[in-house]
Amino acid sequence: MSWLKRFAPRSLGGQIAVLIAVALLIAQAINFAIIFQGRRAVRLQSVIQPAVTRVIDAEERIATGRFRPGPRARVRLAPANPIAGSTTREAAVEAALRAELVDLGLRTGAIVTQVRPIDPNDPRIAALPPRQKRRMLRAGHELIIAIERPAGDWLVLRSFWPRGDGPLVATLLVQTLILYLALLLPLLWATRRISGPLRSLASAARRFQPGDDEPPLEERGPYDVRALIAAFNQLRGRVSAMLEEKDRMLGAIGHDLRTPLAALRVRIESVDDDGDRTKMAETIDEMNKTLDDILSFARLGRSSEPAVATDLGALVEAVAEDFHALGAAVEVAEAPRITLKLRPALMRRALRNLIDNAVKYGGGAQVSIVSRPAEVAILIVDDGPGIPEDRLEQVFEPFVRVEGSRNRDTGGAGLGLALARAIVREAGGDIALENRAEGGLEATVLLPRR
Repeated sequence: MSWLKRFAPRSLGGQIAVLIAVALLIAQAINFAIIFQGRRAVRLQSVIQPAVTRVIDAEERIATGRFRPGPRARVRLAPANPIAGSTTREAAVEAALRAELVDLGLRTGAIVTQVRPIDPNDPRIAALPPRQKRRMLRAGHELIIAIERPAGDWLVLRSFWPRGDGPLVATLLVQTLILYLALLLPLLWATRRISGPLRSLASAARRFQPGDDEPPLEERGPYDVRALIAAFNQLRGRVSAMLEEKDRMLGAIGHDLRTPLAALRVRIESVDDDGDRTKMAETIDEMNKTLDDILSFARLGRSSEPAVATDLGALVEAVAEDFHALGAAVEVAEAPRITLKLRPALMRRALRNLIDNAVKYGGGAQVSIVSRPAEVAILIVDDGPGIPEDRLEQVFEPFVRVEGSRNRDTGGAGLGLALARAIVREAGGDIALENRAEGGLEATVLLPRR
């Protein structure tokens, strides 16, 4: 069944066409069977009735002593079975003929038949009337019937036997072809008229990005399809409006929260204790960073920054320089020049979050870029304690932090990895974490070449 699924059409039009074609094939097969059965019954009757009539007439003539067949007669007497050992017998004819003779009260012994080609030079054929002769020659074969009489001799009859079913099969195949053309061509046109707008709708749904200025999708096709496209256009408009409203709300929340944080930052300057003042300032900074992460995560996918051709090596070097300025041990291996279409500011943030984790928990980071045929991998390695295997995926969830190996004293709200993966996935890639055998963690950023 796997090969059937592999070759089965996937489009709506193809599946409907195959379904109709199979249904027509089954219907025509049933039709063929009925026609063949009827033709066989007619052919049988066209042979049996004349044969029975000739047998009765011959028996009456024999009984009255008037049976003197000539050399060209179609019914004759033979002292023995003239077709013994026949290999082309017609069992249906033999059974039907026996049943008819028994119903008429005629006692018979064996009944044997043989089908053989007609010899045009047979004198008995030449003696037939022209119309009957043409009929026999068209039939192509003749049926010999030998009936054993109670006296021990045999009545031998000859009858035309219609040709095979080749002409009928050819006629039915032509009819089937015409039926397929008459039904499938309009059906394919109709399904194409439906599937074309549906493909456009699917493509528009895949391309949809909130904030894009794409015009509404053209409403075409049957009424139901046009209604579906209209509903999609309305839904796209509502989604864009809701996201715009969400952005306005987030902007207002960010403004309303930053204002009291800025006021607190001013007020802590009046705190005399240097230690308390430092801790309060760090808390405010952490709150600002957490607020930035939350707003960035919530606005992801609505970035106003366009994707541009970016030198990936230069981008990684720039992020590393930021950490060098803070005294962090971040090493970047030399890499070939690779240009990808990215949103630079967002990608810098994703890389910064990953490298920041490596610096915090591993004391430093080693960054390298590996070029592959279909993608580019950025490897960020640290010498820290790693992450429990069962939590390697869980740490990408928002607000999730790992206890123990990554303790809470390092700060953060658990949004760094979630934000980094969301940024990379928006660029068409992904991030994976893996514990190294020699210790430490390896973060792999995969970006497609496009």
